Amino acid sequence: MKRRSHGFGSLRLRGKSWYVRYRVNGVLREENVNTSDKTVAENLLKEKLAEVARGDIDAAPQDVTIADLCELVFADYRIRRLRSLKDVEWRYKANIKDVLGPLRAARFGPHQIRQYIQDRRAAGASDTTINREFSIVRRGFTLGRREEPPLVHKVPYIPMLEEDNVRQGFIEEPQYRLLLVALPDDLKAAFVVGYHCGNRLGEIRQLRPDQVHLDDAEIRIEKRQAKSKEDRVIPIWGEMREWLEWQLKRLPPGCPYLFPRANGKPIGSHIKGWDRACASVGLEGLHFHDLRRSAIRNMDRAKIRRELAMAVSGHKRPEVYRRYSIVARGELGEVGEKMAAWKQEQKPKLEIVK
Repeated sequence: MKRRSHGFGSLRLRGKSWYVRYRVNGVLREENVNTSDKTVAENLLKEKLAEVARGDIDAAPQDVTIADLCELVFADYRIRRLRSLKDVEWRYKANIKDVLGPLRAARFGPHQIRQYIQDRRAAGASDTTINREFSIVRRGFTLGRREEPPLVHKVPYIPMLEEDNVRQGFIEEPQYRLLLVALPDDLKAAFVVGYHCGNRLGEIRQLRPDQVHLDDAEIRIEKRQAKSKEDRVIPIWGEMREWLEWQLKRLPPGCPYLFPRANGKPIGSHIKGWDRACASVGLEGLHFHDLRRSAIRNMDRAKIRRELAMAVSGHKRPEVYRRYSIVARGELGEVGEKMAAWKQEQKPKLEIVK
């Protein structure tokens, strides 16, 4: 191994390739020039030293891992009090931690990204899921770049995979009746509220008994419980009253949740017993969030003004509400029937020209 010193930097010949070595704020950096030409190596070293002098090269620790960067993401979520912290932590622990966590950030690049995508797809993960996982890693690099001194010197390019996750699920009244019977008792009242008003599961699971005001026929949602971060009132109508009365009577004394499970804890993000009940009535793959679409479509059918319907469901943007307002195939068939009837009505009015 040959070594040549050039001021604050040096060259090393390993095998047939030269390496340039230099320091940035005391941190030693070494790069393979991929050439046996010493002159080329010396010129590259001069360029690197000039970049250091101008401050164009950041000093980043070489032992920083993906796990370290993800910890910055969790800390950021805690500081900003984001409600999705638990979901982000769950995604990291379930899929990112063991695969990418120990990897040095400096070695994370296109090869690791491609391999992760291939492995996750092979495991059955959707491209939407992979994008959500990579968003955690990408955010970690961004926060690491902002640290003083920086923990990484660049944010790698991570492509966004094309997503096809627009669901079309909803249920009709007969299916609602069947599923209501099939569900466990501790899910029935929550199911009724979701079907009638289209509330997000995250809102329903946080509701307390004192937020139900039967005399005023309303449930008052607090802004800290709502994704929109605004106080909201939803009406109690139809079967909601009798099911809410039933639910309030069956609550154990001092229970802090309106819809607790048998263990006293609130309904979780992944509802135990839901899939089994749906499958038993032929509704495999139905999500609780599909009740949101069902409620919105029913309010459209009832000709509820869109502003009022959005106030109930908690939508802030009309374009998002419209995306959830789904037309069933059976309803499209009504177009053909009505047009055929209209055409039949016009026949007597037509003059036959001979």
